[in-house]
Amino acid sequence: MDNRYLCGLDAEEISELIKAGGFTHAHAVIVAGLLYKKGSSALEKSTRIPKRLKNYLSEVSQTGISLPVRSEGSADGTIKYLFESPDGKKFESVFIPDEKRKTVCVSTQSGCRMGCPFCVTGRYGFHGNLSAGDIVSQVISLQNNGKITHVVFMGMGEPMDNMDNVLKACRILTAEWGMAISPVNITVSSVGITPAIKEYLEKSDCNLALSLYSPFHEERQIVIPAENAYPVKEIINMMAHFPLKKKRRMTIAYVMISGINDTDRHLEELIKITGGTQIRINLLPFHPVPGDDRRSSSDERLQFFKHNLVMAGISASVRKSRGTDISAACGLLASGLT
Repeated sequence: MDNRYLCGLDAEEISELIKAGGFTHAHAVIVAGLLYKKGSSALEKSTRIPKRLKNYLSEVSQTGISLPVRSEGSADGTIKYLFESPDGKKFESVFIPDEKRKTVCVSTQSGCRMGCPFCVTGRYGFHGNLSAGDIVSQVISLQNNGKITHVVFMGMGEPMDNMDNVLKACRILTAEWGMAISPVNITVSSVGITPAIKEYLEKSDCNLALSLYSPFHEERQIVIPAENAYPVKEIINMMAHFPLKKKRRMTIAYVMISGINDTDRHLEELIKITGGTQIRINLLPFHPVPGDDRRSSSDERLQFFKHNLVMAGISASVRKSRGTDISAACGLLASGLT
């Protein structure tokens, strides 16, 4: 049963699980800390919990931490992992090492039902939501690469289409009894589902990244079906006016496609809708999927956009893609599953 998997339970739920055995909330906090910070083997090895509790846990629960079933390394050090959940859902995660940080890009669904035609994950179809335990397990199981410093919800699936499990996963990742990762080091991405984004902003302190594609409604609705129900300018207005706690970031991810959304007209509209706000713009190169003849904007064009955005007083950066040679970059996950 799902509630017998420890991974995905918060300290209160673990306390409820073990109280029938005569154990306290303090025991639950220790169990949660060991599980989330050190992994499944820590529960058996630890001297911080009594043997009687270890035996009780083995009788009433499983850790629920899934190890990757396959991995593939990139020339730039990025590693893509294939996971399979206890109920058979397949999904991919990406480990991205850097000098000062170790980032895990997690999936929130097996596949996706947003229907964006430029995304390989969408072509894979929708195979179900991942549980909070499935999401957190991706981070725990990759800690053999070193202590994870950052988590981005930018893998397979639309996080705002799995809101309850995403919020719970964020709570576990940031709680002191959990993985104790700072909320400012966690970013959740979305193509834009207005009610869910509002809920997320109100209930979580983690960062938000909005995938834009185009600042024009008539262009965006062609490739991002969610635009028809949830116009992106309403979401940007919400992001612009939401009161931010210290260091929390609102970001727009803008994937640039040559001759499609990298014209002066697009730049002017980007400046118009984000000028005077605290929203940051990350400019990214486009990665075409098989059969797509579109091409990324040139490095010079990306830098031109960045320069003009910065001159307009907008925080902007050009993001380098990682793991493109193993189909681990944005929009390419599930390439090995289709």
